[in-house]
Amino acid sequence: MDRAELSTEQVLKRDIPWETYMTTKLISGTGLQLLRRYDNRAESVRAQLLDDDGPAYVQVFVNILRDIFKEETVEYVLALIDEMLTANPKRARLFHDKSLANEDTYEPFLSCDLSSKVLVTMWLLWKGNWFIQEKSCKILALIVSARPKTQDGVVANGENSKKKGTTINDVLKELVEWLCTQLKKPSHPTCGIPTAINCLASLLKEPVVRSSFVQADGVKLLIPLITPASTQQSIQLLYETCLCVWLLSYYEPAIEYLATSRALPRLVDVVRSSTKEKVSSSNVPIIQVLPCNVDVTGIKCMHEQASFNVVVRVVVLTFRNLLSKGTFGAQMVDLGLPQIVQSLKAQAWSDEDLLEALNHLEDGLKDNIKKLSSFDKYKQEVLLGHLDWSPMHKDPLFWRDNVSCFEENDFQVLRVLITIMETSSDPRALAVACFDLSQFIQHHPAGRVIVNDLKAKERVMKLMNHDSAEVTKNALLCIQRLFLGAKYASFLQA
Repeated sequence: MDRAELSTEQVLKRDIPWETYMTTKLISGTGLQLLRRYDNRAESVRAQLLDDDGPAYVQVFVNILRDIFKEETVEYVLALIDEMLTANPKRARLFHDKSLANEDTYEPFLSCDLSSKVLVTMWLLWKGNWFIQEKSCKILALIVSARPKTQDGVVANGENSKKKGTTINDVLKELVEWLCTQLKKPSHPTCGIPTAINCLASLLKEPVVRSSFVQADGVKLLIPLITPASTQQSIQLLYETCLCVWLLSYYEPAIEYLATSRALPRLVDVVRSSTKEKVSSSNVPIIQVLPCNVDVTGIKCMHEQASFNVVVRVVVLTFRNLLSKGTFGAQMVDLGLPQIVQSLKAQAWSDEDLLEALNHLEDGLKDNIKKLSSFDKYKQEVLLGHLDWSPMHKDPLFWRDNVSCFEENDFQVLRVLITIMETSSDPRALAVACFDLSQFIQHHPAGRVIVNDLKAKERVMKLMNHDSAEVTKNALLCIQRLFLGAKYASFLQA
C-alpha cells in the first residue's frame, strides 16, 4: 500500500518488537513495562492509564521518536499519539506537565543547529512520508496550542532546563514555513492543502505565526481558496480558509496585504452564493467577537462540521473587522454588500452575534454610502465623463436630497449628461447617463419639462438601437419616464 494512503487504524494493527528495542537499549525497562500495559489495549483501559500516569507515557513516546528512526515504528508511535489526542485534545497539556520541565518535547520533531541558533529542519515534517508529515503537523499544532501561559508570556517545556532547548518561536516559524510550502507545492495531491489550512486555522491566533505567515507572503496563498463551494469537503476547506482570513483581520500588516489582493471580492462572492442556499442558524460554531485591535491569542476557534451557516458567519465577522479599515468600506459598497446584508437580515437567524455584526455592517455601509454620495463627488464624475455604477447612482436618498442641485449653473450637470449621450463611445457611460436622466425626471417636479426643453428626447431615442443591451435597457427606461412623467414614473423599476 502507498504509505501516503495509510490510516491510523491500519498502522495500529502492526506488531512492534518492543522487547528487541529494550535489548538494544533504545528503550528502558520502565518504558517497556509502560508500553506492555498500554499497547493493544481497549480505549477505556488506555484512557485510565493516561489519567493515572499520562506524563510518563508522553515521555516514553517522545523518547521513542527521538531515539528510533525505523519508519514503521515512528508511524506507529505517531498513530498512538494521534489517537490519544483525537479522543481528547486536552491531553496535549500532558506534553507540558511539570514533571517534563527538563524535557524538550519538540526535539523529536525538530533538529537545531544550536551554535548558530538557526533551525535547520523539522525532521519528521520535512523528511517523513505523508503519514508522518500529516500526523506530525497535527500533533505539533495541538502541543503548541496547549502550552501553558504565564503573566510574562509563554513557556515551552525544555526552555527552563539547563540544556538549551528548542524555543517556541523556532517551532512556530519553521511550522509556518512547512505550511506555506504545502500551500505552494503540497506533498499530497488531495490532503496537503486541507491539512495546512486546518493547522493554520488553529495557529494564526499566535502573534509569531501571524507575523511569520505575513512575512512569508502567505496571505496571497489563501486567496485562491476563497471560492464558493458545493461538496462537504470543499465547504470545510472554505470555512477554515475564511477562519484564517478572519484571524488575520485582527493584524494590521495582514490587513494591508488583504487590501491589495482579491480577498474582498471573493469573500463577497462566497456570501452572495451562500445566501442562495437554504441557510438555517442551527449548528453554528461560536466565534468570539472582539474589537479589531485586540490580541487574539486567547481566541478559541472551534473546528465544527462546516456548513453554509458557519461560512456566512465567519465572513460577516471578517467584514465587520475590515469595515473601518482603509478603503474596505467603499469597496464593500461597490461590490453590492448592502443588498446582501439586507438579504441576510431577512433570514431567520437566532445567532445574536451574527445579527449584531449584520446590524453593525448595515450602519457602517450606510455611512460609507453617504460619504460616496455627495453631489460634489457626483458632479466631478460627470464633468470628467467617468461615469460608472458607483453607489450614488442607484441610491434613492441621493436623488431625493440632491435633485435641486442639478439646477445650478443653468442645469450644467444635466447638460453634460446629455452631451455624454451624444459623444461618448463607452457603453457603460451611456447606460449610466440614461439612467441618471431618468432619475432626474422621476425626482424633480418639473423633470420631464426641463429634459424636453434641453432636447434630450431625440438623443435618448437614438440609444434605444444601441448594440449594448445595458444601454438600450436604460434608454428605454428614460423614454418611458419622459412620456409618463413623475406621477407614474415611480412605478417603473430600473
